[in-house]
Amino acid sequence: MSIAEPARTRPLTDDEFAAWRDAQLADYAESLERSSGISPESARARSEKEFFGALPDGLQTARMHVLAVLDAAGEKAGVLWVGPHPSFDGSGYVYDIVIEQDHRGAGLGRATMLAAEEVSKAEGWSKIGLNVFGDNEVARGLYDSLGYAVASTRMIKPL
Repeated sequence: MSIAEPARTRPLTDDEFAAWRDAQLADYAESLERSSGISPESARARSEKEFFGALPDGLQTARMHVLAVLDAAGEKAGVLWVGPHPSFDGSGYVYDIVIEQDHRGAGLGRATMLAAEEVSKAEGWSKIGLNVFGDNEVARGLYDSLGYAVASTRMIKPL
């Protein structure tokens, strides 16, 4: 796969979805706790509320695309979740992108973001957005290199 090509994807199986869901809930709760300073219980509750609010019907949720990202050999190397933006009509939104540790550094993150753009175009969305935590410098560098611009910044200071 060249750097300019979108990653190959396929729908997740039910078992893959269950494993990803559990990991995603835990990872997002941890990120919320770290970035916002909220309790682990509050972070987990918020993670679950947002996740199940966005995917009430799991893999069958309309216009939500939860996809396995494939490596050059066709093996699952990550997950991409893209759907309609939660706040802006006509825009897509990358809810989650995960590239497994042993597949990082080879351009698959970039290719996966290009796949998210392709899904968004196919849905008729004219823009695509995402959220990235401030301490995720690798992801921020990738998004900058792909032409994403900061639309807002939320800042916090512990007291």
